[in-house]
Amino acid sequence: MIGKGKIVSLTYTLRDAQGEIFEHTDVPISYLHGSGEGLFEKIERALEGLGVGDSVEVELSPAEGFGEHDPGLTFTDDIANVPPEYRRVGAEVEAENEQGEAIRFVVTAITDGRLTVDANHPLAGQTVRFAVTVQAVRDATPEEQRLRAPAPAAH
Repeated sequence: MIGKGKIVSLTYTLRDAQGEIFEHTDVPISYLHGSGEGLFEKIERALEGLGVGDSVEVELSPAEGFGEHDPGLTFTDDIANVPPEYRRVGAEVEAENEQGEAIRFVVTAITDGRLTVDANHPLAGQTVRFAVTVQAVRDATPEEQRLRAPAPAAH
């Protein structure tokens, strides 16, 4: 059964607000249950106590999932100011913010000679639904617990 200190392998299907499949995996992904890493908290809570072969569907609001859409992460400029390799919808551009962190922007629209880029997650602002199936559950090794456990809080 799934509980703290177990390595859980699962497959999932993620649907957007319109019910369309946004992401699907048949190749199991694994995480350390109870570590607070690698899985949305609401999904981890829904998996508690389940076993191999069990499935659960979890709906996540924007606050529980990918966040609200932040208009401050969307920019529009004249297409003439944009290098030719980025002048297509879906092109990805990486830039740094004032703190030196890398931010990935995606070209989301080209209209009337203007190009729009957006650094929000594509599912930001949407209520999404995860359908999760447990593929395997086992005890974490001491090494896995050490590598995947959250760092102690600084005092």
